[in-house]
Amino acid sequence: MPVTTLTWENNALRLIDQTQLPERLVYIECKDVETVAEAIESLRVRGAPAIGVAAAYGVVIGAQQAIAAGEDTDAGVRAAINRLSHTRPTAVNLFWALTRMENVLDGSAGSLPKAIRECLLREAHAIFAEDRKVCRQIGQNGAQLLKANTTVLTHCNAGGLATVDYGTALAVVYAASEAGKQVAVFADETRPLLQGSRLTAWELQQSGVDVTVICDNMAGAVLREKPIDSVIVGADRIAANGDVANKIGTYGLAILAREHNVPFYVAAPLSTVDLSLSNGGQIPIEERKSEEIIRGLGKQTAPQGVKVYNPAFDITPNGLVTAIVTEKGVATPPYEAAFRAWFDA
Repeated sequence: MPVTTLTWENNALRLIDQTQLPERLVYIECKDVETVAEAIESLRVRGAPAIGVAAAYGVVIGAQQAIAAGEDTDAGVRAAINRLSHTRPTAVNLFWALTRMENVLDGSAGSLPKAIRECLLREAHAIFAEDRKVCRQIGQNGAQLLKANTTVLTHCNAGGLATVDYGTALAVVYAASEAGKQVAVFADETRPLLQGSRLTAWELQQSGVDVTVICDNMAGAVLREKPIDSVIVGADRIAANGDVANKIGTYGLAILAREHNVPFYVAAPLSTVDLSLSNGGQIPIEERKSEEIIRGLGKQTAPQGVKVYNPAFDITPNGLVTAIVTEKGVATPPYEAAFRAWFDA
């Protein structure tokens, strides 16, 4: 990535406002918990891994706010965790990171407020560093699946903008390119918020990767007419059986890939796997505001008052998934056995 999605600077969370891309590269500073929460809810920061890291630093900010106000630090941090846990329901990395931060808080009970804050900051930095390492490992593992000269179709944005550095699905592209492979990417536009055309195309272009933007409803024709070797997407939550929750439209793309005999790969950190859920039907699906559809491009594109259904994610059944790439390796069906072995290792 030519730029870093988020950093911790001057006791504040500094992140790219992704709602401004690709027109402007704008950074915002989050100095209070509500600003972090709003950034997650409004998709200023998005992508499951990046959301988790941002939330971890948001907990540190909660401690800082409590200390500055002379309030009870433990109570302030728990209030921050509660607020951040109600931002977006589908991405499991959010809850995974908040649980880690809460465990640190529990372990520092009785410590002085500044010591609690330092313990929380160390954990947030650790989550940041781990995400960077994990993304690189995902890239290396996934790059082995790609031919020396290959064309990939992807959906939404699972690149450096969705993580702290390298991405998940796009990590495979970056790692293959760095290994000397010739990789071209077709990027689904990804309606209604256009994360593919606004974000994936932007970062691939910035990184010098050959990228072509298509509308979502062109994917079938592209799979039939173009030499697409694989479809690679990220994930916001993966059930124990390998059912995958990802950006709306992923399910349809997986069906198209199967129809055209194109491998469908999911790339995600092991922290995205939720072993507490046996199947994808148990994954909560976020529904977002109707304005994203009827005024998504800044102009009224549907009649005023019309009913709108706007789920942010859909579930791709494991039978449509060729393989799932994590930092631990490449899993093939049956997925649960591989997941449990990796978690137990």
